[in-house]
Amino acid sequence: MMMGSPGRALRQEAEKPKDVVATLRRFGTYVRPWWYLLVLTVLMIIVATVFQVGTAPLIGQAVDCYFLPRLDTCWYDPAAVVVAPEERLRGLAGLVLLMSGLFATGALLQGIAFFSMNWVGQQALRRIREDTFAQIQRLSVGYYTRNEAGNIMSRITSDTDTIQQALGFALLSVISGVLQLLVTGVLMLATNLTYALLSLSVVPVMILATLYFSTQARKAFRTSRQQMGNVNAGLQEGIAGMREVQAFNREAESIAQFRAANAANRDANVRAASFTSALNPVLEALGYVAIAIVVVVGGLSALRGQALLGSGVISLGMVFAFIQYVQRFNQPIQQIAVLWTNLQSAVAGGERIFGLIDTDPELLDRPDAYELPPINGRVVFDAVHAAYIADQPVLRGVSFVAEPGHMVAIVGPTGAGKTTIINLIPRFYDVAAGSVTIDGHDVRMVTAASLRRQIGIVLQDSFLFADTVMNNIRYGRIAASDAEVIAAAQLVAAHEFIERLPNGYQTVLGERGGGLSQGQRQLLAIARAALADPRILILDEATSSVDTRTERLIQRAFDQLLIGRTSFVIAHRLSTIRNANVVLVVQDGQIVERGTHDELLALEGAYYALYMSQFSHAEV
Repeated sequence: MMMGSPGRALRQEAEKPKDVVATLRRFGTYVRPWWYLLVLTVLMIIVATVFQVGTAPLIGQAVDCYFLPRLDTCWYDPAAVVVAPEERLRGLAGLVLLMSGLFATGALLQGIAFFSMNWVGQQALRRIREDTFAQIQRLSVGYYTRNEAGNIMSRITSDTDTIQQALGFALLSVISGVLQLLVTGVLMLATNLTYALLSLSVVPVMILATLYFSTQARKAFRTSRQQMGNVNAGLQEGIAGMREVQAFNREAESIAQFRAANAANRDANVRAASFTSALNPVLEALGYVAIAIVVVVGGLSALRGQALLGSGVISLGMVFAFIQYVQRFNQPIQQIAVLWTNLQSAVAGGERIFGLIDTDPELLDRPDAYELPPINGRVVFDAVHAAYIADQPVLRGVSFVAEPGHMVAIVGPTGAGKTTIINLIPRFYDVAAGSVTIDGHDVRMVTAASLRRQIGIVLQDSFLFADTVMNNIRYGRIAASDAEVIAAAQLVAAHEFIERLPNGYQTVLGERGGGLSQGQRQLLAIARAALADPRILILDEATSSVDTRTERLIQRAFDQLLIGRTSFVIAHRLSTIRNANVVLVVQDGQIVERGTHDELLALEGAYYALYMSQFSHAEV
């Protein structure tokens, strides 16, 4: 089990090689269940593109057939049909009606396609969010010691927002643009090869400009996503620690830190926006160059009646048609270039999300792991070594036996390794050497779910949800009835203060139990553990935050709760562990003394020194 700094984790994330193709392919796996809708969408876009691009040659026909009739370029014999002005007007009106129908049909199909694509995108986004949240539940406790909560939250909020923008409108616009390029290019080449090649001569320059600006934008967007994670992390930490900030008069420093993180995010976004905004005018200027080539080359050929490199004389109608072609060809290039930068942001967000999803939990059930059967609660530590950072051991050769129904107290100075010992029992971390067994079952060989089902934990600062008091206690056993919840609260002396709340057990608590005292929050956490009815109970400074009167109430509840259960108690107040079957005194990762309260006092060693430091003015 290894821990490091959040800053180092972010640097490693930024340094990881990125594979855009792999990320896009990963997006594909999320939309695959609705492939039939995607196929239908693409077909509608193809038809819509053909209809809309098909109006360009009709504009050429309008010129060559009705405005300036030419026998060699019109689809019929102008002399036979359009001699009279009325006939020309009637034919032109029919052509305009045809073009209007093509435009309307294409727009309708495109609208349906965009709705369909957006629906698929929302479904895929829902699955991505669900997979991300499920992964958050699977990751080991150690992961959260190295990564800030706000940074993790930003992946399921702001990063998925960038994907949402891309999976609907942006992605389909890119697909539509690519199809429009293909259809327009084919029609241009089929109409006049030489003229088409001259008209498309600026396309390579457009492609190079797009590649350069989009690559730079992707880098900037990736940095922006990482900086946004820092902003969210700072925001979450500032809100969660507001009491401490105000208590120590650190508002100015907190604001300065947030301002620095926000400025870094701003700079990254400005850099990304600069590349995005610079690309559009560059492509637009190149588009005007392409139109100029069409007008100059085609116009000279039409006016002089000269063939264009063996391709025949360019008619005025063809010039008008090619102006439409070039505009329709350049438009998707500009559109794709701009939207592609948005896709770059989505790719950067996807890389962060998939990086989280692909993170292997440090603690996984082994392939041959089995369900832990109902236990009696005999816990054995056999020469256990543990470390959070390599070469910096926290526990060194810890060995002891906790018999079923016994209370084991663990005491020692801060940093001695007390919490590490209790974290190994439910396998929040793995031992580096040695073993931890329960009723002879190595905790590494059983499934984590079956292990933790039979272990109850009450921490010094237990978490309460923004839900009713009833549901917070019921969290210990979801299937429990209201009567069982109330019985658990009565057992730990919480029922009396709960009844005094505005709505009793149906009172909705604020975040983290806001509105309750620390002692009341602790009583609810203990009631939750009592309701779970575990065979092994772990109490980590469970009474350190309550007053003496409340502590006595809890101690009496513990006398009933601990009967028949193996319990591990980390106690700051040594008076609370007088009745422990064995007291383990831990220093520097080793057990230096063990015995009952009275036996250790008689030794006048490390435990005696701890006890006397607390009760130097009281009778022993």
